[in-house]
Amino acid sequence: MAGERVRSTIRRTFGSLDTRNYRLYFTGNLISHVGGWMQTMAEAWLVLTLTHSGTAVGATFACRFAPVLLFGLWGGTIADRFDRRKVLLVTQSLAAFLAIVLWLIVLTGVVEAWMVFGLAVALGFVTVVDEPAQQAFVQEMVGPERLPNAIALNSAVGNSARITGPAIAGVLIASVGTAWVFFVNAASFFAVVGALLAMRSVELQRPHRHRERPRVREGLEYAWGITEIRATIVLVAVVGTLVYNFPTFLTLLANDTFHGGAGLAGFLMAMLGIGTVIGGLTAAHRARPTSRTVVGAAALLGLALVVAASLPGKIAVEVALVPVGALAVFFGTSANAHMQVWSEPHIRGRVMAIYTLLTLGTTVVGGPFVGWVCGTWSPRAGLGLAGTVTATAAAIIFAFRRVRSRDTAPFAGAVPTVPQTLPATLD
Repeated sequence: MAGERVRSTIRRTFGSLDTRNYRLYFTGNLISHVGGWMQTMAEAWLVLTLTHSGTAVGATFACRFAPVLLFGLWGGTIADRFDRRKVLLVTQSLAAFLAIVLWLIVLTGVVEAWMVFGLAVALGFVTVVDEPAQQAFVQEMVGPERLPNAIALNSAVGNSARITGPAIAGVLIASVGTAWVFFVNAASFFAVVGALLAMRSVELQRPHRHRERPRVREGLEYAWGITEIRATIVLVAVVGTLVYNFPTFLTLLANDTFHGGAGLAGFLMAMLGIGTVIGGLTAAHRARPTSRTVVGAAALLGLALVVAASLPGKIAVEVALVPVGALAVFFGTSANAHMQVWSEPHIRGRVMAIYTLLTLGTTVVGGPFVGWVCGTWSPRAGLGLAGTVTATAAAIIFAFRRVRSRDTAPFAGAVPTVPQTLPATLD
């Protein structure tokens, strides 16, 4: 009986992997995402070594995601207009090329901070198109029935890699040097390229594309017009701006607070990584998150950050990072799945461009700000501020929904039966 329950849980959590095309993509994407966030951590450590400035570390992420903030919504129109598989082949190849350039300039010893900033901006322009295309491509591989589970698994991969990638990078920096982290990242992109080339095109379920040219304004009006995901959009903006700066937080926490090196920074990220496995699999098992799930996850994430920031000893902080990692991934995965489930396939690229802008583009503001707070006061102050604002935002939204639900109780927390056919004017 117990064994059957375990098998049932596994099938429910990983059901989308029965689809060959998605299985290929999942494997390649896992490798590529980990490599990408390894590079992000290595860039942070490299810039800190070159400049000895917390603000400069934050500015690295600002450069990386500035194009997403400025042009991210237009990337969604490209994802909705062209064949998403072909778009991904181009973007992944370009990202690999940029990683090779970064590897070579670090390996040869000619690297300067402005070079890292410039390559980060170039990669940001690739991200503008790549992220919404990746998110919107999921349904084409698995179809509508398995869409919620595949969304959760895909999002869990991306969010988990935000933590596990930097953890691995910290170990490599301490053992073989920063340059080889960039080489590993360059090689990782070809895992996705290989997976895309190996897919069976006839099994892809491509959406019907409208003859009119996709427009950014349509995507914004559509997403905000869906009452169910408005709170999710607000919370994703808050968490994306303040919380999703873990490489900055933990790099400075290891260096300034605990007076350690890259090895300690990698270990702190590894503790977060333990939590991401728990959070990612939990989100994949649930598959259909509601707005209540998203708000609750944000509130718990904020509280976990405040607790981690207030603990006095290094060991206590390290242990506290496990639930922080779990809740960070659970929130990101749930929010991503919630927005996708409530959007139609032909416009999903633009909806996911909004998600990408709010989780990555907002780092342009949040990265330098968090770096400044950590540098001016302490990394603990930065973590505490991020947690307090997140928990407060969730509490305000929860209170507002409670008041509103008195008049709309029969519809609170509803989940669409057929998510791919929701009307654009749902209220």
